[in-house]
Amino acid sequence: MKHLTLLIPDVQTGPNTVSCIIGAYHAFSEANSYFNKLGKPSVFKIELVGTSNSSEFVNGLLTIRPQFTIQSVHKTDLIIIPALNGEFKMAKQQNKLLADWIRGQYKVGAEIASMCTGAYLLAATELLNGRSCSIHWDSVEHFRKLFPKVHLKVEKLITDEHGIYTNGGGFSFLNLLIYLIEKYYNRETAIYCSKVLQIEIDRQSQSDFVIFSGQKSHGDDIVHKAQAYMESNFCEKISVEKLSKELAIGRRNFDRRFIRATGNTPVEYLQRLKIESAKKSLETTRKTVSEIMYEVGYSDLKAFREVFRKITGISPLEYKNKYNKETS
Repeated sequence: MKHLTLLIPDVQTGPNTVSCIIGAYHAFSEANSYFNKLGKPSVFKIELVGTSNSSEFVNGLLTIRPQFTIQSVHKTDLIIIPALNGEFKMAKQQNKLLADWIRGQYKVGAEIASMCTGAYLLAATELLNGRSCSIHWDSVEHFRKLFPKVHLKVEKLITDEHGIYTNGGGFSFLNLLIYLIEKYYNRETAIYCSKVLQIEIDRQSQSDFVIFSGQKSHGDDIVHKAQAYMESNFCEKISVEKLSKELAIGRRNFDRRFIRATGNTPVEYLQRLKIESAKKSLETTRKTVSEIMYEVGYSDLKAFREVFRKITGISPLEYKNKYNKETS
């Protein structure tokens, strides 16, 4: 029987930490029970492991008592890291202990899965350097500053590289659990668990959940001015070349600074502003896709659809049908 380690952190936690722990315990217990009903042995022995014998959550309202401490676990097969508080700092001694232990376990064959902002702790091990990682869209800017060597894939719901798994934000950790159950058990068990727990199976993207608000926590005044201009005039036809001249900076240098500050090219940033505005109209008005397209500055329906799908993962009409109550 394999060993599944559910990490129980005791610093920088929140309600989402508890949700991840309970959700993972429930899902894998359900998978084991299904296997037992088929006359097969359980795949995992599920163990709760922390740095201390007791961890408090939600201002002391909830307490979880790990069965073991990391010092007593010398070998495990799968480590699941729950979500943490987004203000993660490695200065916390408990985080360093967990990071060192996770890194050591990976070196001797353990696989690791992080849920949502649990990616902060996983990245602190340096095992994500040069690898892909998904995380909640609202944590991207902060995470990128702390861990610039990690390749963030915010559009991905789940990443899977070399025995390291990450997933997006919120309750999408449930989709990661179904993904892992299929990997470690089989497709039949994953389908069963998805039906019993009512979790959508085979979901791949979190792009349509992203709310784009721009990346502003940088110190480049020129880029701030460019962002302010774009946000006020994105419905008009903006020439990036002219904008860079207005700001008295060469186009190539402007592009470099803009990418360094925001993670997007100026053209990508403009596209995201337009599409975010279009999404809000699709959610709240009865306007047609064509009407909204013109409002946000597009004149070619095919081009608008392509950019919309690239950013959200679905078509404008699919988005409207999904989020507009009047349409549904």
